[in-house]
Amino acid sequence: MPVESNCNVTALRRASRHLTKLYDAELAPSGLRATQRGILVQVARQGAPTMTELAAALVLDRTALNRNLKPMVEAGLLRVVADEEDRRSKRIRLSARGEARIRDTRELWKRAQDRFEAAYGAREAAVLRSSLNAIASIEF
Repeated sequence: MPVESNCNVTALRRASRHLTKLYDAELAPSGLRATQRGILVQVARQGAPTMTELAAALVLDRTALNRNLKPMVEAGLLRVVADEEDRRSKRIRLSARGEARIRDTRELWKRAQDRFEAAYGAREAAVLRSSLNAIASIEF
């Protein structure tokens, strides 16, 4: 049984790792990890974000974003292209393969989502997501 912590970051990171294991296990048949599917979904939501826009949306620094994107670009799920208005800026585009991977993993993701909500409670999960989204938007 895990030891409770009164440290916010410790408790949050423990919970995040625990939940990530659930989603990774459900997504395993697809070959994607939860973090990779999350990036694909975020790119789909934003259209063709710049590296800076995507990093901000994911709350990642650009180095970490590049490290996460590299295997996804190599797998043909994403493309990095020059911005048409500012050639120095790079945009991330979802490929047809990336779009298909999102569709193909939807049921696996839903199974993880449903398992979590069955164990934690659907209402509690909605409140948790709202709280976590608020935390991610706080300026420190």
